[in-house]
Amino acid sequence: MKLSVKNMVCPRCVESVSDILSGMDYPNAHVELGFVELDRKFTETELDLFSERLQSKGFELIFDRETELVNDVKSALIKYIDHLEHSRTPDKLSIFVSRQTNYNYSYLSKVYSDKTGSTIETHLIEMKIERVKELLSFRKWTLSEIAWKLKYSSVQYLSNQFKKVTGLTVTEYRKSGDTVRKSLDTI
Repeated sequence: MKLSVKNMVCPRCVESVSDILSGMDYPNAHVELGFVELDRKFTETELDLFSERLQSKGFELIFDRETELVNDVKSALIKYIDHLEHSRTPDKLSIFVSRQTNYNYSYLSKVYSDKTGSTIETHLIEMKIERVKELLSFRKWTLSEIAWKLKYSSVQYLSNQFKKVTGLTVTEYRKSGDTVRKSLDTI
């Protein structure tokens, strides 16, 4: 039995859901970003209990296919940011997301826009800017290094996107001391 779980997009989320299942005597469940695979079906009571426990941790079971696809795309985008940072020649967004989800990107894009009112690309930009904020907070990298790390074509392009998303220039952001960031799974 495979169940999709909304808002499960980081390694701590996987650990949290695994802990819930272990507490329900499902220690061998296979848990990955966005889904859980069980060797047998839940009873109605078990499903209700699992759903309750997930909700108490900020997760939610997904039952309609389009919501599941949106969740899959969001999980793929988080992986894509890591892919950008660690690959010399990263795949194009459309290719990467299609491979992760096994769906045509045009179809995913339409479903995503219809369900969220935003585009996949806009969501990725918001996620990348949150990653930029995180990297800036470490004070380890220059803006040029961050731009290179996240595969921006130039520092100016990164700066323009940063200003558009946050309303602040990078310099203003640094001076503000504002360390409030969103986790990628809440964007």
